[in-house]
Amino acid sequence: MTETDTPRLLEEPTEDRCAWTREIQSEYDDEFRAAQRITERLGAHLVEGCAEVGFWTPELLDREIPADAVHLEVLTATEPVDLSAEETDASFERTLVETRREGEFTWAVVEGMRAGTRDVLGSLYRLSYETEEGRETIVDPVAYSVPFGSYGPAEFYDMEQLDEERADREYFEDLAEKEYATTEDEWNDDVPRFEPSTSMLEIHPGTATEAGSLGGLARKYAEIGEKQRQGEDMTPAERNFVGYDAVQVMPIEPITEHGERDPHFELGVDASENTEGEVEVTLRRPDMINWGYDIVISAFSATNPAILESRRPDELVDFIATLHNLPEPMTVTFDLALGHADNGGLDLLNDYFFAGPGMYGQHLDYTQPVVRALLLEMQRRKMEFGADGIRVDGAQDFTVWDPEAEEEYHDDEFLAEMDRLTYEVAGQEYRPWMIFEDGRPWPRPDWELASTYRTLIEQHPHSFQWSPVTFAHNTPALLTFWATKWWRVFEVADFGSQWITGVANHDTVRRGTQRRVDDSWDSDAENPYLGDSLPEAIDRAYDNPASGMLFHAFLPGVPMDFLNANMRGPWGFIRDTDETWDVKVVAEEANFLDWQVPEGVYEDSEYFPRLKALGFETKDELKDFVDSLERFVDATDYDLELIGTLFDEMGVPLEDTSPEGLHEFADSWMKDVQEYANLSNWHAKQGDERTAFDREVREFRQDRPWLRTDIDVHGDETFDYIHPTEGTVCYFGYRRAPDESEELLFVANMEGTPVTVTPADLADECPEDGWELALAAPGVDEDAVAAAGETTLDDSEAVLFRRVP
Repeated sequence: MTETDTPRLLEEPTEDRCAWTREIQSEYDDEFRAAQRITERLGAHLVEGCAEVGFWTPELLDREIPADAVHLEVLTATEPVDLSAEETDASFERTLVETRREGEFTWAVVEGMRAGTRDVLGSLYRLSYETEEGRETIVDPVAYSVPFGSYGPAEFYDMEQLDEERADREYFEDLAEKEYATTEDEWNDDVPRFEPSTSMLEIHPGTATEAGSLGGLARKYAEIGEKQRQGEDMTPAERNFVGYDAVQVMPIEPITEHGERDPHFELGVDASENTEGEVEVTLRRPDMINWGYDIVISAFSATNPAILESRRPDELVDFIATLHNLPEPMTVTFDLALGHADNGGLDLLNDYFFAGPGMYGQHLDYTQPVVRALLLEMQRRKMEFGADGIRVDGAQDFTVWDPEAEEEYHDDEFLAEMDRLTYEVAGQEYRPWMIFEDGRPWPRPDWELASTYRTLIEQHPHSFQWSPVTFAHNTPALLTFWATKWWRVFEVADFGSQWITGVANHDTVRRGTQRRVDDSWDSDAENPYLGDSLPEAIDRAYDNPASGMLFHAFLPGVPMDFLNANMRGPWGFIRDTDETWDVKVVAEEANFLDWQVPEGVYEDSEYFPRLKALGFETKDELKDFVDSLERFVDATDYDLELIGTLFDEMGVPLEDTSPEGLHEFADSWMKDVQEYANLSNWHAKQGDERTAFDREVREFRQDRPWLRTDIDVHGDETFDYIHPTEGTVCYFGYRRAPDESEELLFVANMEGTPVTVTPADLADECPEDGWELALAAPGVDEDAVAAAGETTLDDSEAVLFRRVP
């Protein structure tokens, strides 16, 4: 840096921003609407070559911090920084720039800050203010880039250049002219909205590829796209990624961290001092392990740097553009979890954000006007990376406590505001496909019976919801699942055209993995027909020929699969970032070893190296320990000191059973499980026949978008099961295309002993002849059932026939 590069406050533009703030506040009677206008300008924006920076700082007023005690701390690298290094030391120029305050807002228009790009690390920034104890800091909650995690300073970034250079600009520029983008909704304007996809794949970026990054996913899909262009065959593993027209990525927002134990940004001087000039900084590669839902809300608008191998926001845009530009384009849906904050958010956001502790950490205060506006602004900035759809996680959790009525109500007005937002990418304004996960009246005890899963569809007729067969507590590895859940499956047939369907997703597989089992595999609870062991059973339960054909090739709605289930790879509750509850989380995962680790696999030298280094040489030793840990956590009310004493009396492989030793055990468990669950480990496991069949079933759906419509089960179409069951739950159905171009006949042994049927005799409305076999599960004798004659189906086998009238 030269002397002229030193950041400095521009007085006149800063005063203009303060005056603008006053004007906005006087223009609106509604404090929330005024806050929406102001929050659009908060954070750091490149404007005419300068950095326009704004923060909402009511805590400074509460603490009576003088305005002249508040500075913008700017840190600009004096040399190129290797963001791919595991750890590196770098020199930064540290400058404390004056700011100006306007009510609850702090502003600074600054000359000399470097804007980040794909190839250059921009200036890092945060507010810094003097107190009697020294300097304290405030991070930017609406940052675009946090290369060192949300607990470190944000990066000033050139977002206009990022948008201009995106490789899918034509995709968005053509949006207004595409027929699918003209869906009408209650907002009654001309903004196009992406219509629903036909089927989609849920992906956890941290385990989907060997790299565990969005860049790795982009490369995977680029390789697949090239094979599609060249007409080349795909490997069995690659088939698991295709046959869909949409991808839903699990949350990619910054998450809670082991901040004190392993800071990713470590200033070489005491941050509480006024030291300016050249300082040394230690930078560590963020390596947080998480399933994505333990977000801290702060920097929600940015991307979790742990899944950005480049640490650049461009990596997310590149991933989206890769899918948009495939020969068979795929849309991208973001999974937005704004219904709660992890407790780690308490260290990052002011108290006005929070309404108090809740089931998942902290309730957010949606009644506070600026908080309400900031949450929506976070959503807008995230979506403008270029996503086509939104899945709102836990919509039933957006609640507000009414002290006068002494009851909690659902803040459906806020959900409507989430739906109302528009986004601009490549110069095109649009609205996304809107999906809500809403199980209200969850967590009321009777929620499973009382929830309709349709409340938000009724409020927003263009929207979709997760269906009852998709919601978290479904466990198809258990015997009688398909019998006891029949009423919910029938609802999918009857009125599920705007539901996301399918039984495999991040929550259902996790719930299945957490299911406690006894010492006998063929107990009354588990379905012994699915396989010879628990790992075989859970693999087949969530990647099941019968249910796959049911949801993709016959029932209405939009079927969704989970990539880890497609691969029949491991999955569980992966989160190593909570320093308070990490041991308890691992204790609740004790059954992971039963369901997800086949005999002999633990002992393989490739897997679980950290746990083995702690003394657990065999799966049995580890299982005995975590089973005991689960009991001790309950018995001691999670007293780690006492738990360690109990283990000392037992004599266990873990040498250090102190609280510190138990935390190390939990950290090793999660790191080992994350590596074990990486799907690159399971490519060789993919069978050619199975993956070819799964892809064929998905493409059958893609070729027939009319299947999304409801079945006329009260008219001349059929969906039923054979009564009495007599040891087998056998679903069957008959439906016709709306244009009468074809008819379909479906039969499946969903669970139980083999069943022999004549498909055409099952449905009264079904024609007896003219049928041709369209799909048959692996193992079915296709020659024997070719014309819908007598058919024998084992557990999880299904057939589908097609007839042209």
